Amino acid sequence: MPVWPGPAPADSEAVARLLSRQPEGPYAVVARRAETGTPAVIACWPFLGGSTPMPTLFWLLDPTLSREVSVVESAGAVRAARSEVDAAELAEAHRRYAALRESLIPAGHAGARPSGGIGGTRAGVKCLHAHMAWHLASGGDPVIAWAVERFPGAFTLSGLEIGHFPPGLEQLDPLGGTTQGRRAG
Repeated sequence: MPVWPGPAPADSEAVARLLSRQPEGPYAVVARRAETGTPAVIACWPFLGGSTPMPTLFWLLDPTLSREVSVVESAGAVRAARSEVDAAELAEAHRRYAALRESLIPAGHAGARPSGGIGGTRAGVKCLHAHMAWHLASGGDPVIAWAVERFPGAFTLSGLEIGHFPPGLEQLDPLGGTTQGRRAG
């Protein structure tokens, strides 16, 4: 089982402030605003407090992107994405997300497990925030690729530094073929 180092005190304070609460399980900062160092996306351990399943592997914290995603959602993007995003590509994104989360669970784990794909969704699109976090961490998500094309200029993706993944997530390849610490935009 991979062991994630605890967050730096400054990250711990920033994440609690951005979530408006302390996280309930282990996490690691995997993207941040390059200029300020503020956490933008965290990877969440598959269990809260040891045994409660946590289906959301990546959580979007960045206030700017969160607002922008909310604006796009309020314009009907979730409903539109459900019908316009290629179903096979979306199913594959859900499968990759679930497989990555599953790879973190210790062999022989006998209790309840997190299920579903992106943000715990079994199929389709539930929320663009979870898709954005996965997009940034994984280097691509078909829903966000569609949203970027459908809503040009809606998202402030520049100025993000992505990488420094904890044990078990090192195979992620953000921004297509780059190494840890790559800047977006």
